[in-house]
Amino acid sequence: MEQHIPEPIPVDDVVSRWGEGPIWHDGRLWYVDIEGKAVACLHRNSDGVVLRHQRWDVGERVGAVVPRQSGGLVIAGDHGFSFFDPATGLKTPIADPEPDLPDNRFNDGKCDPAGRFWAGTISLVKKTGSARLYCLEPDLRVRDAYGPVTNSNGIAWSGDARSMFYIDTPTKQVLRFDYDRESGGVTNPVAVIDTSDLDASPDGMAIDENDQLWIAFCHGGCVRCYDPADGQQRAEIKVPALETTACAFGGDDLGDLYITTGLHKSVEEELAGRVFVVRPGVKGVPARAFAG
Repeated sequence: MEQHIPEPIPVDDVVSRWGEGPIWHDGRLWYVDIEGKAVACLHRNSDGVVLRHQRWDVGERVGAVVPRQSGGLVIAGDHGFSFFDPATGLKTPIADPEPDLPDNRFNDGKCDPAGRFWAGTISLVKKTGSARLYCLEPDLRVRDAYGPVTNSNGIAWSGDARSMFYIDTPTKQVLRFDYDRESGGVTNPVAVIDTSDLDASPDGMAIDENDQLWIAFCHGGCVRCYDPADGQQRAEIKVPALETTACAFGGDDLGDLYITTGLHKSVEEELAGRVFVVRPGVKGVPARAFAG
């Protein structure tokens, strides 16, 4: 039986062309505006009042941002992995694993339980199998972790750190891998969720304290919750923006679900491009920072 969840509300009036990749860390929500070539940060107090909403122009389309344990951020975008210091605006390149593929860019990504930064690429011309999933190790080596894929997207790890969940959007499936925390190795991919019943694309993904997966559906205006143990849908959140892109748990108790959205190419929507928030009745797990 599906649980009832209230309608999400926009946190403020800030609009992104293509909001993506939210992550809650140290009392702030970080996310990216891919087409706006920006990294953004939302400061919100315990009463839900937005104290400050900041944006930094990073000069490239950035698909993912994560905090760094030693300070600052790590981003993955048009030109590969880079450090970014929001205090100074300085961007320092780390590595680009696909310099010979101008039609690819980095898309979604997160840090695993050991502090490795996983991020994958997307073929902007939808060339099947031309993208990959990469892992930036704490020593700054870039490892080719999985592929071929076409549109690398949502990624999450189970609470016991034995499984990794992953979306290659065109497949409309969620894969589960056996994950080794010590080595960062992933093996034995198995499809555990099939989303082909919805005329939309599975995009960003978050995991809650019960190992349930919350998946944003681009072109679908919703976030759905699935149980990877049986592949069944447990809940759905309707979002007043067709281009619902990603979600992340946050807030003081990790009980808020933040949802990013983008602007539709042809449909005008009053609230599109905003960041939304809702209390789904379950808590998330803390995000990890990059250990390098």
